[in-house]
Amino acid sequence: MEEKTTNSNELESVKQYAIMNNLKFIFDQEFEKTGKRKTYHIETFGCQMNTRDSEKIAGILTQIGYVEIESEDADFILYNTCTVRENANNRVYGRLGYLGRLKLQHPGMIIALCGCMMQEPTVVEKIKKSYRFVDIIFGTHNIFKLAELLQTRIESKRMVIDLWQNTDMIVENLPNERKFSFKAGVNIMYGCNNFCSYCIVPYVRGRERSRNPKDILGEIKELAQTGVVEIMLLGQNVNSYGKNLETPMTFAELLIEVEKINGIERIRFMTSHPKDLSDDLIEVMKNSKKICKHLHLPIQSGSTRLLQLMNRHYTKESYLALVDKLKAAIPDISLTTDIIVGFPGETEEDLQDTIDVVRKVGFDSSFTYIYSRRTGTPAAAMEDQVEPAVISERFERLLKECQSTTAKSAGVDVHSTQKVLVEEINPQDTTMVSGRLSNNLLVHFKGEADLIGKIVNVYLDESKGFYYMGSLV
Repeated sequence: MEEKTTNSNELESVKQYAIMNNLKFIFDQEFEKTGKRKTYHIETFGCQMNTRDSEKIAGILTQIGYVEIESEDADFILYNTCTVRENANNRVYGRLGYLGRLKLQHPGMIIALCGCMMQEPTVVEKIKKSYRFVDIIFGTHNIFKLAELLQTRIESKRMVIDLWQNTDMIVENLPNERKFSFKAGVNIMYGCNNFCSYCIVPYVRGRERSRNPKDILGEIKELAQTGVVEIMLLGQNVNSYGKNLETPMTFAELLIEVEKINGIERIRFMTSHPKDLSDDLIEVMKNSKKICKHLHLPIQSGSTRLLQLMNRHYTKESYLALVDKLKAAIPDISLTTDIIVGFPGETEEDLQDTIDVVRKVGFDSSFTYIYSRRTGTPAAAMEDQVEPAVISERFERLLKECQSTTAKSAGVDVHSTQKVLVEEINPQDTTMVSGRLSNNLLVHFKGEADLIGKIVNVYLDESKGFYYMGSLV
């Protein structure tokens, strides 16, 4: 079954390349007549999975013959949408109003919408009714079909809608335009089976499906040959990788194979669900010379009662025990987390449980969110929705606790020499460059552009809390 699926994926890839080449021929002929290349602009909302999807979209458009520009006044404009919170939807609607006016001045403009928001039937109906100027709508499962959808739009001159509720297809070997030449994201799986009661993601991204390990490793080897030194393995829950493969392979086993690839010097991954973080994975991280000393481990709440209502499948006590196990195995690990404040039914006692976890763990960074009532999730229908004023007051208190623990953990590496992957010229001071430590903290130091993409030794002179000032050694 796995082999048959792989063959169908390869055939689909051949088909899409043929369509891209056909469009490129048409666009090249147009360029010869006008002397102008068609332009594109992508706006990406949401998570790193969406960012990776946008790189694939950019690769397809570039292959066809489009040239990227920063302005939305482009021949082809695409919004890759997020729908985790309802205000994200409202933001897209507001931007669409602007695009509608822009298209009146540029009648040939093609507007496309994709991503998680487009997987909601009510959203698509609203766009069909209120935003008729949109040309192409597709979702999260069929990004590889963009060239085909574009060809259909050009030929038919009608709104093209292609939405899949789910799929086993994983078509990866298509062009992509990476933001960085020296680091890259690599999808290892898609979808989510967890159905946390506050989260819409499983409904819009579908059920978990893991990529074939041979395909993943092949892609990483190719990236290494082009100069990539750091990879980020991506999935909604990477810890459950491999469960649906015909020949099961755990995430820990996949990491062992990735570590063997020459040229790759740093390995990152996200996101990790605490319920699936195995002892084998901790052991692999402990013994690895390439896996970065950083783990994003969302707790969401420190209250066992709320965790049960959230459908998270762990308790406050089991989470703290997991953290103790991680710190014992990897003493210098940097832990970051996500926390929701104001989940339905939250009490002062629940908040104190969360604050207790924050104090005991000492997170290096905490991403705190006010609960957003998301239509279509079980939590939205729960009783005891917390008053906004109460949520706001609790949020401020939790934020102070998080900032306090972050300040205590900050600067632990000051006055030591550490390896830094240089990522860019510092935007505020062009005489400096900026890069990241293994634990993901930023470092700024004097340097030239030729350092970008290299891992260099830097002495950390001073801690500024969320970043270091250093000197090249």
